[in-house]
Amino acid sequence: MKEWHKLVLIIGVFLAAYLIPFDNPLVAASVLEAFHMLQEYAREHVLYCLIPAFFIAGAIANFISQGAVLRYFGGGAPKWLAYSVASVSGSVLAVCSCTVLPLFSGIWKKGAGIGPACAFLYAGPAINVLAIILTARVLGWQLGLARAVGAVIFAIVIGLLMAFFYRQEETEKTKAAMNLPEQEEPRSPVQNLFFFSVLILILIFAAWGRPEGAIGFWALVFSVKWYFVLILLGILAFMLVRWFDGEERLAWVDSTWDFAKQILPLLFAGVLIAGLLMGRPGMEAGLIPAGIVETLVGGNSLKANLFASVVGAFMYFATLTEVPILQGLLGQGMGQGPALALLLAGPALSLPNMLVIRSILGTKKTTVFILLVVAMATLSGLIYGSFFPI
Repeated sequence: MKEWHKLVLIIGVFLAAYLIPFDNPLVAASVLEAFHMLQEYAREHVLYCLIPAFFIAGAIANFISQGAVLRYFGGGAPKWLAYSVASVSGSVLAVCSCTVLPLFSGIWKKGAGIGPACAFLYAGPAINVLAIILTARVLGWQLGLARAVGAVIFAIVIGLLMAFFYRQEETEKTKAAMNLPEQEEPRSPVQNLFFFSVLILILIFAAWGRPEGAIGFWALVFSVKWYFVLILLGILAFMLVRWFDGEERLAWVDSTWDFAKQILPLLFAGVLIAGLLMGRPGMEAGLIPAGIVETLVGGNSLKANLFASVVGAFMYFATLTEVPILQGLLGQGMGQGPALALLLAGPALSLPNMLVIRSILGTKKTTVFILLVVAMATLSGLIYGSFFPI
């Protein structure tokens, strides 16, 4: 951190402490709500979602060759392959907009093209099989189907547009990558596949939550998920001892820590700000009253869809929480179009997510990515709402 950055931070903290009217009931409640949201985030997502994701990102950085990433996600990779793999990734990874960030950062640092990387960034939290099934079951099959189709199309279109906007930069990046020497692989492709499959399964089962009222298969898996996690951890320990040497294990831990210290502070700050402004989902304790949101998303106007997209983009949704929230909003008069707009913009973006993406891609690319998500969510809501107004 540069010295003037430190000065600005110190001045900002001083002014906040000096000027914020903490004795105001609304401000006091909002500040408390921000810390409640941070606590909820820490309890429900850091241990079970983010930490496994950090270890996967660290493993990508150390144990997957740059050539392998470039082969599937690089600018010179066949588009049908790169965007197919990226756009369906969320069907395997049941992650939220924050948990996907270490994985995105990992493939980006390994040389993935901006198009496939952004397609992965959007698709990771958006195309979640359980979330789509729950959407169809609770909100109707039409909305569930529209969410599934829209998310896949979004991922591909946003990725292609990002690649088009930054095509010159991508061309130079691809040329530089072609001059990289081939790396010798210490493990066979089968061993790598098995190792990463175990890591991903640990993330899936550790993060597996049971939505309210779940029965049958989903509830059964939830009841035994920790047994699966323990078995998988045992397999992982065996592989680490037999297939990796001490230096590789230490390098993995170092990379994991690098991702954690880059991402966690920004995430925590973003969660606090989101909690302060909007409160936790379903709680009316933020500075922005929930009633305002509900009155602005009725019908199927451009204004309603745009507002739903923007609010969804900035608000933080834990995996699956968007469904009961939308159920309540629909019951209070929210239009079908704005509901889809929020579903397509909300799970893939959030204020904490934006802060971290900016630290990875830079301000300009992050702004373009956010605008594309909001614009496409708004357009999709308008189209869907014209066919299904009620």
